[in-house]
Amino acid sequence: MNPRPHSVQNLTIRKPGAGSAIGGVVSGQARAAMEIGADVLGQGGNAVDAAVAASFALATAEPWNSGLGGIGFLMYRPADTGKVQVVDFGPQAPARLDPKHFPLTGRQGGDLFGWPEVEGNRNVHGPLSVAVPGQVDGLALALDRFGTMPWEMVLEPAARLADRGLPIDFWTTLKIAAGARDLNRYPSSRDIYLPGGLPPSTETGVAQAYLAMGNLAATIRRLQLKGARDFYEGNLAADIAEDIQALGGVMTREDLASYRARLVEPHMTRYRGADFACAPVGTAGPTLARVLELLGPMLFRPFGVDAASFVAYADALRQAYAERLAGTPAAQGPATSTTHLNVVDRHGNVVALTQTLLSSFGSRLVLPRTGILMNNGIMWFDPRPGRPNSIAPGKRPLTNMCPTIVSKDGKPWISIGASGGRRILPAVAQLLSFIVDHGMDLDAAFHQPRIDVSGGDLVEYDPRLPIDVQTALAARFQVRAAEHTISPANYACPSAVLVDPQHGGRTGMSDAMSPWSASISA
Repeated sequence: MNPRPHSVQNLTIRKPGAGSAIGGVVSGQARAAMEIGADVLGQGGNAVDAAVAASFALATAEPWNSGLGGIGFLMYRPADTGKVQVVDFGPQAPARLDPKHFPLTGRQGGDLFGWPEVEGNRNVHGPLSVAVPGQVDGLALALDRFGTMPWEMVLEPAARLADRGLPIDFWTTLKIAAGARDLNRYPSSRDIYLPGGLPPSTETGVAQAYLAMGNLAATIRRLQLKGARDFYEGNLAADIAEDIQALGGVMTREDLASYRARLVEPHMTRYRGADFACAPVGTAGPTLARVLELLGPMLFRPFGVDAASFVAYADALRQAYAERLAGTPAAQGPATSTTHLNVVDRHGNVVALTQTLLSSFGSRLVLPRTGILMNNGIMWFDPRPGRPNSIAPGKRPLTNMCPTIVSKDGKPWISIGASGGRRILPAVAQLLSFIVDHGMDLDAAFHQPRIDVSGGDLVEYDPRLPIDVQTALAARFQVRAAEHTISPANYACPSAVLVDPQHGGRTGMSDAMSPWSASISA
């Protein structure tokens, strides 16, 4: 092996965290964290109020990652009982979805899961790729059970952002340009994201420009007035279903009406004297618990991640993924579309929320009557018949989300998660080990170069890692250098909050490489 220096990323990039004695919000999008979530905390709202408000705001502030047409998992640890509960608003296939809708071409596909190619990529984009979206019902359930502020008030900041539109900066231009080929397939998407047929841009020296979001603001106002179930049972549901069916999809009003987010128990595990509340079955949470189990016998050296540590990470991740993905291709292909946010409030209530459209811009399909960008959750299913995760009507697929809340000695300690598809689990597992096993603070952990093992034999490593680490990995595994760049994203984009077990101070940290992420103190 011949380790090589950087060839693309020639900058030394650092990002500050945020410290507070009261509370904070960490988001993949700074405006949602700063303008919305932290403001709600400042008004006296609790962690769930802030998380729900920021979540709805992301439909405008970061539309390629999540929104009203998406799904996710919200984990909540109340300060009074410490018992973590999970709001599962994961994807569900429409009742009329037929595996015969997805004939295979006989070629290898280019989607991010490495599935065999489906004719017309109809499981990747377009109306047949849409799973029943759970986000609106899930956030409403979380707010109703655990929040303190009224629905109308929590949605108001998101409505105002949608009225203003999506800020056009370099990142907006880059993300839309990357998705332009598929966005251009659908007139309602093209009209919003490709005005004049090209990605939008703001010229140097010109005042900030904003991209109009179609009917999204009006839809959020409808939800404010009519309530969340209008999305599933009312006139809004009718508009959603009619648009999808007119475009050739099979999701119906009955699919929407029957959807219910649900409260479920987390997958609990114990590691190094701490209690880990992982996301439930159907996510990467149980696989994270398995990684921690495999790392249990390892005697890690404190205050320094050495070559033996990274070999142990690679071994544990390879084995855990082999068990999780038996018979499933290794990950590859285009970027995922996910965001994660963490909130801790002045009372010590903690939220870890991961939400997604799956691919970048999801199905690439904006519904014309509502302005809602829909998920492409059907891509989570294996298009090959007769497999555990094969396409089936009404079925819930296996997802990659991994929100996690860690407690120690009965007190909250860490809330963490990430975006990045199958890269999420390796990032979360390593960051937790950096903190728990090596005694790092959030700043050190988030700036520590990592490896990625996302299924299959390949171990990718950040070339900023010391040569002895690279050499040790190459002696055991098939390896490839992968620089940690802004685009393409070769590693997951994590965020976390940490509550000091002794002093109670809160520290937040977001992905150092992501230009939009931020941690904001309240």
